[in-house]
Amino acid sequence: MDKARLVERNRQLTAFQHRLTWREELRRRLLQAYAWLPRPMREKPNRGTFLLIRPDHLGDLLLLTPAVRALKKAQPNCRLIALAGAWSADVLAAYPEIDLVLTIPFPGFTRQRKESLSSPYTLAWNWALKVRALKAETAIVFRPDHWWGALLAYMAGIPRRVGYDHPDVRPFLTHRLPLIERHAAMQNARLVEQWTGAIGPDKLDYHFPISDGDRDHVSDLLAAAQIPAESRLIAIHGGAGTPIKQWLPENWATVADRLASRLDAKVIFTGSDREHNTIFPIMDRMKNRAVSVAGDTNIAQLAALYERATVVLGADSGPLHLAVASGAPTVHLFGPADPEEFGPLGDPHRQVVITSDIGCRPCRILDWPGDSPANHPCIRDIKPQQVIEAAIQAVQLR
Repeated sequence: MDKARLVERNRQLTAFQHRLTWREELRRRLLQAYAWLPRPMREKPNRGTFLLIRPDHLGDLLLLTPAVRALKKAQPNCRLIALAGAWSADVLAAYPEIDLVLTIPFPGFTRQRKESLSSPYTLAWNWALKVRALKAETAIVFRPDHWWGALLAYMAGIPRRVGYDHPDVRPFLTHRLPLIERHAAMQNARLVEQWTGAIGPDKLDYHFPISDGDRDHVSDLLAAAQIPAESRLIAIHGGAGTPIKQWLPENWATVADRLASRLDAKVIFTGSDREHNTIFPIMDRMKNRAVSVAGDTNIAQLAALYERATVVLGADSGPLHLAVASGAPTVHLFGPADPEEFGPLGDPHRQVVITSDIGCRPCRILDWPGDSPANHPCIRDIKPQQVIEAAIQAVQLR
């Protein structure tokens, strides 16, 4: 199939995927009807207690932290309680501005099949009874379409509920903001501006707190891998959440070898312990020696490793956002996601985004189960030389 026909095909499929299904239409009507019922009994809240709701994974949680820091700076006596999934709670727990992080199995984010059609609503009610005991005065639903989080706050009887004016979320909010196109970090910031005042992009405080203990762990890890302490490091996060977002291993091998020679640096691969199958095919194709620390670091230790790196490269992913928050120069390969919304924060010449010019991106659909990755070449069309040049540019601005 030629490129023009492929683009048209993908655009039609994208429009179909973004439509509301009959179940989603039914859910919307039922949620709107439920909001007309008498409100749950409310206890007197504790003034200045905020419940922060964001169900997402690593990258989205990191992009939430500038809003959290701004809120705590403007309201130093407030109490911030975050609801997060077990998959991302460690991220928020690292920030001293947050007083308490509670893990909750958000439906649709656990990557497990739901038990029944009623299970999300039963879970919301059960958790609402627990959340009610926190006596929060304000709940902020940061994900614009997170109807479940808004429903939870409503059931818990939290008097002030703030979020975006999305049809599924709107019925359960007391304060709604119009949803306009902004970077995700700015969208988060807009929801706290009634307490902080206006927050411009230049006021976003975006960095991950790294401890000396985590730095010491990284030093020991590099020593065990026989990498001298003074070595320059090229960190590559070759994994991605879905096959569509993965670059070919031969491309990563080419980039790793050439950058290692040009920068006189050691190459180190990062990832979870489930990503060895992604990393080893890259290392097998390389001419230079490389080291994998996949599965050997937690989030804070990974941040300390990225802090040491001369440059960090990878597909659009949470660890690349962590690298930015750690202060490293970065190169991000973007495919289906929109970098205008989810791109890295900071100097675009130092935090470099690379995309292909295929006409159907960004489709904002991160996975196409049942369809060949070859039909979605938005990442695969990126050439190794583009990545090499971008890395050199980012390093020069370090």
